[in-house]
Amino acid sequence: MNTSFGLLSTYPPTQCGVAAFAGALSTALSAAAGVDRVGVVRVVDSPTFTDRPEVIAHLQANAAGSAEVAAAALDRHDVVIVNHEYGIFDGNDGDGVLDLLHRLRSPSIIVLHTVLRRPTPHQQWVLETVASLAGAVVITTESARTRLHETYTVDPGKVHVIPHGALVQPAIRTISSSGEPMVLTWGLLGPGKGVEWAIAGMREVRHLAPRPRYVISGQTHPKVLSEEGESYRLGLYKKVRAFGVADLVRFERSYADPPALARLVDRADVVVLPYDTTDQVSSGVLHEAVAAGKPVIATKFQHAVELLGTGAGLLVPHRDGPAIGAALKRLFTDPDLVAGMRAEGLRRTAGTDWDTIATRYLALAATLQDATSKA
Repeated sequence: MNTSFGLLSTYPPTQCGVAAFAGALSTALSAAAGVDRVGVVRVVDSPTFTDRPEVIAHLQANAAGSAEVAAAALDRHDVVIVNHEYGIFDGNDGDGVLDLLHRLRSPSIIVLHTVLRRPTPHQQWVLETVASLAGAVVITTESARTRLHETYTVDPGKVHVIPHGALVQPAIRTISSSGEPMVLTWGLLGPGKGVEWAIAGMREVRHLAPRPRYVISGQTHPKVLSEEGESYRLGLYKKVRAFGVADLVRFERSYADPPALARLVDRADVVVLPYDTTDQVSSGVLHEAVAAGKPVIATKFQHAVELLGTGAGLLVPHRDGPAIGAALKRLFTDPDLVAGMRAEGLRRTAGTDWDTIATRYLALAATLQDATSKA
């Protein structure tokens, strides 16, 4: 018998990493053998309209009765997948989602996109309560599993590692001696992304021939935009001028949909992830880049250390422009290093295309259904 899935998450056209994850997973599940249908309850801040047929209801922040309606819509499915991120739900540390979770009767899979190393007592309580209400807990990296067990009280028997999915990419280009190498950073912009350090790194390679180009693709994060405006982006413009690399850096102020993102990543020769945080245990951008066979330069945040540490990329210190520049020089001048990184990256991310990831969620759902039927 086929399984139907309810999915609770931010969702396209919302622009954030969790929404992109949910959109890709929904598409892959809908196409998977053994899946009856996927119904999405989209998490929103205000009343909204969508013409996406899979969106069956909305969970609206601070709206009376919204959790009851959303839970009823999700319960019309065999298994519910909930994407959890503190910032997408209302209440203190997103504790508004607990009302909905208490109402659910269908078995649920909670996907934890953030596992903080030093949570506040309330953040820890929220995550532990969310996990206690779930039939299964999914994290996308081994680093997240380790941190979850070291910091939180969560039943280890519930916890499963299912990697982030990746788009199926076209043929991979490699750095060559002809043409201008393209360095790429993509995703929503805001403080903490560390793009200023990559701009500083471009100063170290501006005299190379051919001259590399750095493309910074992405809109300012909507929440940053509402609270701080474009101050971060304007600060980056100033950095570009101050470091004398205005002719090497281009900003693309658009949020790429999956086909456009695939084309953008295909054009890149190097991907740079200069994040300021040391805490991040899951990065969809990092996984996508490595799965596309691209050499990656990243600061030493948790997911990067796990995924790149065996040779799939180069790790650099945080807030260190010269180190990023030195890493770029290595990649632009050592084709054997690039080839080795590509091979290791493809090995590390084998079997993480979205279709394969969907089958793993389907298998996990089957175990939950079986356990529920025997209860």
